[in-house]
Amino acid sequence: MLNKIIQVSLRNRLLVLALFALIMITGGYIASEMDVDVFPDLTAPTVTVLTEAHGMATEEVERLVSFPIESALNGAPNIRRIRSSSAMGISIVWAEFEWGTDIYKARQIVAEKLATVESKLPEGVENPTLAPISSIMGEIMLLSLSADSLAPMELRTIADWNIRPQLLAINGIAQVIVIGGGYKQYEIAASPEKMKYFNVSLTELEHAAAASTRNASGGFINEYGNQYIIQGEGRTNSVEKIGQAVIKMEGSKPIKIEDVAEVRITAAPKIGDAAVAGKSSVIMTLMKQPNANTLKLTERIDETMDGVQKQLPSGVEMNTHIFRQSDFIQASIDNLQKTLLEGALFVSIILFLFLLNWRTTAISLIAIPVSLLVTIIVLKLFGYTINTMSLGGMAIAIGALVDDAIIDVENIFKRLRENISKPTRERQAALKIIYDASSEIRNSILIATLIIITAFTPLFFLSGMEGRLLQPLGVSFIVAIFTSLFVAVTLTPVLSSYLLTDENRLQHQANGSWVERKVAAVYRRILQSVLKAPRLVIMSAIALFIVSVLLLTGLGRSFLPEFNEGSLVISVVTPPGTSLEESNKAGALVEEFMLEMPEVAITSRRTGRAEMDEHAQGVNASEIDVPFTLSNRNEEAFLEEVRTKLSVVPGANITIGQPIAHRIDHMLSGTRANIAIKIFGADLNKLFSTGNQIKREIESIPGLVDLNVEQQIEVPQIRILPNRIMLAKYGIRLGDFMDHIDVAFAGERVGQVFEGQRSFDLVVRYNEQNRNTAEAIKNSLIDANNGKKIPLHYVATVDVTGNPNSVNRENVQRKIVVSANVAGRDLRSVVNDIRASIDENIMLPEGYRVEYGGQFESEERATRMLLITSIGAILLIFLLLYLEFNDLKLAGIVLMNLPLALIGGVFIVYFTTGIISIASTIGFISLFGIAARNGILLVSRYQVLQEEGLNLRDTIIEGSLDRLNPILMTALTTGLALIPLALAGGQAGNEIQSPMAIVILGGLISSTLLNLAVIPAIYKWKS
Repeated sequence: MLNKIIQVSLRNRLLVLALFALIMITGGYIASEMDVDVFPDLTAPTVTVLTEAHGMATEEVERLVSFPIESALNGAPNIRRIRSSSAMGISIVWAEFEWGTDIYKARQIVAEKLATVESKLPEGVENPTLAPISSIMGEIMLLSLSADSLAPMELRTIADWNIRPQLLAINGIAQVIVIGGGYKQYEIAASPEKMKYFNVSLTELEHAAAASTRNASGGFINEYGNQYIIQGEGRTNSVEKIGQAVIKMEGSKPIKIEDVAEVRITAAPKIGDAAVAGKSSVIMTLMKQPNANTLKLTERIDETMDGVQKQLPSGVEMNTHIFRQSDFIQASIDNLQKTLLEGALFVSIILFLFLLNWRTTAISLIAIPVSLLVTIIVLKLFGYTINTMSLGGMAIAIGALVDDAIIDVENIFKRLRENISKPTRERQAALKIIYDASSEIRNSILIATLIIITAFTPLFFLSGMEGRLLQPLGVSFIVAIFTSLFVAVTLTPVLSSYLLTDENRLQHQANGSWVERKVAAVYRRILQSVLKAPRLVIMSAIALFIVSVLLLTGLGRSFLPEFNEGSLVISVVTPPGTSLEESNKAGALVEEFMLEMPEVAITSRRTGRAEMDEHAQGVNASEIDVPFTLSNRNEEAFLEEVRTKLSVVPGANITIGQPIAHRIDHMLSGTRANIAIKIFGADLNKLFSTGNQIKREIESIPGLVDLNVEQQIEVPQIRILPNRIMLAKYGIRLGDFMDHIDVAFAGERVGQVFEGQRSFDLVVRYNEQNRNTAEAIKNSLIDANNGKKIPLHYVATVDVTGNPNSVNRENVQRKIVVSANVAGRDLRSVVNDIRASIDENIMLPEGYRVEYGGQFESEERATRMLLITSIGAILLIFLLLYLEFNDLKLAGIVLMNLPLALIGGVFIVYFTTGIISIASTIGFISLFGIAARNGILLVSRYQVLQEEGLNLRDTIIEGSLDRLNPILMTALTTGLALIPLALAGGQAGNEIQSPMAIVILGGLISSTLLNLAVIPAIYKWKS
């Protein structure tokens, strides 16, 4: 079939050229329009359920809200894990579905399940709502507003009503979360003393307040041929008019709201705050929709913000460059494009040095753009984006892309030179020589390409996040390699027929280039020495292989290399129960330390949480984004100083991560750290003490940093316990008593006040003097049945006790997490030490258990799958070799390239990072396919020469010399093309591809050098 393709291509040369020109134009257009992102979408299908439980205590939220929702969702189709976090006044439940589940189907399943539970939730608990669809890479930008001339409440109002609606109107924005400043509301601050004096109950005040901002419709009338709509307008945004609303008549005297309460505009009680560079600000977090193009979306945001900036009051500063995911994406794409170009340059130099002919170089190089553009077309058809993984697959393939073309064009050029050296009568037509030369190596090219593709197939058996991450790399690599094969049997012969058939040039280069002759002379001498002592060569190779296996067993293991995002996320958690004010102080201290470092120009801090934010952190927790630019030192030294500086922050648990890595950890284990030790049990106190026991036991393990126990402990709580006998004495119903506590101290929204299109809550509560201390609450007045008011402590016990700050659950079980990061050591060995230490020294209470989560889980699962599928791939490779040679021994000889390649790969990892990640493992797998090509070229040539009647020694020498050029050129082009990628591991976008490139580079060096000596030695020894 390949012969027929070559034949048809040479008969229709202009058509072939036109077809490939059309492919390049189409590919170029698609590449310019294609979505660009940092990674493929790594988000597990997750539906987040948010439920506001107005003022409810943590354990009440867990028992009455979170548990019913979890129970309803349990057993739903395709759900793999349910997690929840219950805190005062809010329940957050995460329903995580199996990979591949359609997110809209998942949301429909959750919505149907929630419909069955809504009626069972307590009165006063709002209906559960689904958070907007977002992705792990969804947090694309942080915007800040700051001003010296405006009050925090005015600044927040501008963010909520001027900027947020315009951002949400941008196509691709899923959510805008605003935190900081003061959330404006209209408050009726009631005075119980005045209410007692005027004999006004709290219920009467509520009803009057609700009616004070209400409109009514009176229908319509027809008069004089017109229709008039009747509208009663009671709405107002004037605090004076609200205060003038009548509560009731006392004789002939009206009692108004202003008589018993102060009506004012104020900020709602804060549950979160924000700062930029230590200065109080409002921060907006922009979340994108899944599959939205981050770069184009960022451009649209910038355009919108340019217009918004002009509308802002003077003195208001907007900063759109605190954190931008597009900066990381652009840097990553630029770095990879640079390595692609540098790799192509190395390929060009090698080709020209060996052949000293720009035409052969150009013919070989044309395979690169054609293959890459076809790959982009296929990626588009499969629904992938251009990202660091798909570009990484192309970058790794770039040297191998020209291999098929090199082998073909080198053989064509050689046969054309041999043909021109013959007498004129014996010469054949140039097209016939080109056809024969291409047909001669077609099987070798085809089998070698199929083996490379087979070696990459284990990638497609990976599941979970690792499969999502690496499969685009595999697709782009395989498509590019397969396209290069198609180019080698179509475009390469056609271009050779136009550019290499000039007789004068062929006669001038009939003896080959200077480099070819010198390399061949040196190799002939080496080969003669090898054939004198083949067993010594074989035993030396076996010894090297044994050493490499021993080194391999001692190498560390990790899941993914560290990303170089150029930004830190620092989590600062003070003890639960810490006030927002004190948390702000701890966060501001961290900001101060960071801004002292020369690499840091700006910081942004979010303390607590925003309203309806799915991040369930309390007011004791801060998240600080720290962009940095390295100059005079590496990242490791920078992080070491960061940890040293922050170690002196008093009373705070600090975890340091990076934005995307942080979110990957959270998705894998529910914790924003590399390692999560989950302890499951029923009693929160036992969980916390066990967690601290584990922390003390493992904190001395080398490599562990940022070791923290989740702070699920009791925080101060003012408990109001009703005395039912006394309630009955004063005629107060228990429901009325509880309603009174809710309204008087938490406040109740009774209506809305409109300022144009803006709406603000109208809230009724007691004034601060009657609710800001435990003593004030104890002595505050409550309505009795006889119309009198009595102190609260007459009918209830008011004391200070403890209540859990939060309760976290997973699959309907309470849990606490001991989290840690790893620095200066590989992940697997640290986890093994942790497991051994816990198994040996920790005695868990009855009914309690420990689970381990984090990146190492994915690493273990992926390594196991790759090992199993790689064995299958090797067997398939052996089958392909047997089909090629019809000889088990010859197939075995070619397969010897696999251990030869392993030697260099292991040695280079040992002397560089010393750690094998999933990226390195993929490098080994791809290396086996690339390395097998050289053995195929040698052994297939030996077979042909033996069939022509040459003796064994001459067969090996002549066959090896004949294939020396293509073997060295393919190895050097593939290897040197990877050097820019191997050296660029510290640059954004190259973190995963660089370890792969390092392994392939090391393996190519050993397999090429040993292949040229060991394969001839084995072939002689076998015969």
